[in-house]
Amino acid sequence: MKKKKHEHYMTFAANRAKKGILVFGTGPFGAVIVKNGAVIAEAHNEVTSTNDPTAHAEVVAIRRACRKLKTFQLKGCDIYCTSEPCPMCMGAIYWSRLRKVFYACTNKDAAKVGFDDAYIYKEMRKKPSKRKLKFKQIKCKDAELLLKMWDELDNKIRY
Repeated sequence: MKKKKHEHYMTFAANRAKKGILVFGTGPFGAVIVKNGAVIAEAHNEVTSTNDPTAHAEVVAIRRACRKLKTFQLKGCDIYCTSEPCPMCMGAIYWSRLRKVFYACTNKDAAKVGFDDAYIYKEMRKKPSKRKLKFKQIKCKDAELLLKMWDELDNKIRY
């Protein structure tokens, strides 16, 4: 894809983020999902406007693209983000099977204005028992049986 196209989509994402800031007072993040040269979903950060901590621009755009394409996998699609995705958004990007991620600002750039995800990456590397947020496993036969039941299904839809 030509450099001008990439710049066009990144500017599109930035304009979407700007609208979020000016109209909705949200965080400075935007995302656009493109397939075959067409924008199929766009979003700005909606965390504070919807009281949903998972409503990052990337996640909102993924949800919209999946609804539009009627699928839970976005193979063949690319995402343009105004900032390098946080750990949650990276997980969503991997789960949705996006093909490529293009970003403008780095995580360090975002940290300079108060959006620092470094502690999450650090916590993820620790054993659950060593994390600041306490994790405790509670064994449950019923939960274990669910995994077995899923494994034995013939008509399961893998993701």
